[in-house]
Amino acid sequence: MKKDANSLAVRFLYGSRVGRFLLRRLLKSQADQLAVRFLCSKYSRPFIGWYAKRNKIQLSEQERLSFKSYRDFFIRRRPATKLDMQPEHLISPCDAWLSAFAIQADSSFNIKGSSYRLADLLQDKQLAADYVEGDCLIFRLCASDYHHYCYIDNGYQGECRYIAGELHSVQPLACAVYPVYTLNRRCCSLLTTENFGPVVQTEIGALIVGGIFNAYQNKRFYKGAEKGHFELAGSTIVLLFQKNRIKLRPKLAQKLAAGEEVRVQLGEWIGNAEK
Repeated sequence: MKKDANSLAVRFLYGSRVGRFLLRRLLKSQADQLAVRFLCSKYSRPFIGWYAKRNKIQLSEQERLSFKSYRDFFIRRRPATKLDMQPEHLISPCDAWLSAFAIQADSSFNIKGSSYRLADLLQDKQLAADYVEGDCLIFRLCASDYHHYCYIDNGYQGECRYIAGELHSVQPLACAVYPVYTLNRRCCSLLTTENFGPVVQTEIGALIVGGIFNAYQNKRFYKGAEKGHFELAGSTIVLLFQKNRIKLRPKLAQKLAAGEEVRVQLGEWIGNAEK
């Protein structure tokens, strides 16, 4: 885990009594609506330079001036990159820090001592039961990442099901204090893939303003094509695979099994379909 994985604000809000008190008040207020209005307005433009510098995002003056708001900057598109298109290769759907967890026989998975039930994550007991003893991959997007994500295979996507919730940070300290993945606002999609079987992809919003935008539903999709993007704050993607559907690359699997987060890039080969 990187030493700076938790920002100063998150250390205060989740690591102190005063911070947690203020956080509860903040989440119950209309702060999210006010924040969204501001970050989508022209008045948020001065925030771009500060944010880019703080998160070491390379941005020319010409690029900075081209954005009409902080939102425009945040949803900027990733420069073209080569994707691994080998059919049986599992790719990362985004730029992120990856962690992996085994789904237990009781349909739960454990993250640093906290147990998460799939039924709570998906709000669907029957669907959760289909992933018993399967694999759970969690992709945590950081402030410096491009927040667009792609399809991991060819296949067919069902409806996008949005689940109302709170908007906690998804940084490690927040996840240690609250069951973030089952509390936060999220969107679940069932992807019927050609090489990895039925996959549930869940996008999870983050602190205060976590917007989730998925452009499509009930349609055929193709590997590497854009599925959607996050707006205004760092977020998380959870992929659920059924038992014996995937096998992570050995070196990657070794690090993940030791509890490490591993840096991955959109389109990067991270595993294989099990035949």
